[in-house]
Amino acid sequence: MECKNCECDEAKIEQRLLYLRQAMRLALLTVAWNTFEGLAALILAFIASSVALCGFGLDSLIETLSAIVVAWRFMSESKTTSLIDQQRLEKSAARCIGSLLLILALYIAFDSLRHLLFSSEHARESWFGVALAMCALIVMPLLSRAKYKTADALGSTALKADAFQSLTCAWLAGTTLLGLMLNASFGWSWADPTAALLFVPAIIREGLAAFKGDLCQDCH
Repeated sequence: MECKNCECDEAKIEQRLLYLRQAMRLALLTVAWNTFEGLAALILAFIASSVALCGFGLDSLIETLSAIVVAWRFMSESKTTSLIDQQRLEKSAARCIGSLLLILALYIAFDSLRHLLFSSEHARESWFGVALAMCALIVMPLLSRAKYKTADALGSTALKADAFQSLTCAWLAGTTLLGLMLNASFGWSWADPTAALLFVPAIIREGLAAFKGDLCQDCH
């Protein structure tokens, strides 16, 4: 009976290691894609003077930071760090990411209102930006779904939160795409900063949840 129990425990450990490696691969893929996506969006935002693309790019870079934190968390599981230390690390990281999200929301709100109310400079059409947003609409939901499945297997709330951020990134990509298409097709320059304003409630909600630690209430 003991041998069977030992074999069962070893099988569970091996299975968890497989899921841990899968989580690491997803985190690294997220870092690679969102770094490219964020930098490309910021460059295109500068060229087209697009507030929506700028907000989308900054959100992508914050998602990159989130993925790095998740990767670090899973790497720490193979070390001798105590559970208390890991909880402190997660809480500090969550507050850091939450603060960055709140700063991002304030920036988008301020810059969008400035463009709508006081600026005569309008966003130019950006078909490269449209293509980038369309790619994100394909990649991010698939990545989010894979993260959710792996998070369920690992029982990881942190990875579930990161999966939610990937899903939010897809939603922001759709909002950005809408604003860019309306501006390019009909010359509705107000659509770009208005679309950017639609980012704000979701980002604030996510930022407050991360800062307060609401995303990790069921960790125990």
